Amino acid sequence: MAEEQDKKQSNNLATEEAKDTISTDVSQKFAIQKIYTKNVSLESPNAPEIFLQEFKPELNVDLNIESKLLEEGLFHVEIRVTATTKVEGKVAFLCEVEQAGIFVLSGFDKPSLQYMLAAHCPNVLFPYAREVVSGLVDKAGFPQLLLEPVNFDAMYANRMQEARQQAQPQQ
Repeated sequence: MAEEQDKKQSNNLATEEAKDTISTDVSQKFAIQKIYTKNVSLESPNAPEIFLQEFKPELNVDLNIESKLLEEGLFHVEIRVTATTKVEGKVAFLCEVEQAGIFVLSGFDKPSLQYMLAAHCPNVLFPYAREVVSGLVDKAGFPQLLLEPVNFDAMYANRMQEARQQAQPQQ
């Protein structure tokens, strides 16, 4: 229990450190140019037989984030959500959504830009991906699937903390 609380405190401190690195320079610019669904896929390989079973799902969700520079100050950020649900070991459905956006980001130093691309932009995109997943699963005839919110700030803080720990010389 104490270890879990220490981890939460450590995550909170790392998140605060990440936020502290973002300067409040008025020359910074953040704008959303475009949000779009890049790719969707829903497979139900065991339908219609799967609908005859009692639906006690086992859900696994994978999340990936990618970003790239399109041109000076213009970035493409994409989150890929893959939700796989099994019932009694058989795949009921596999749903994959690639939600993307084009963002204007200028005037940020390197640590702040990394934070914006890895946490802030995915925070903007995730609700759209969540809605698409929910709609696809519903249209496929399965019970509603509402993905849990994702704390991209904490994920970023954890990655930064792990990177700092790996960079420290081992004693």
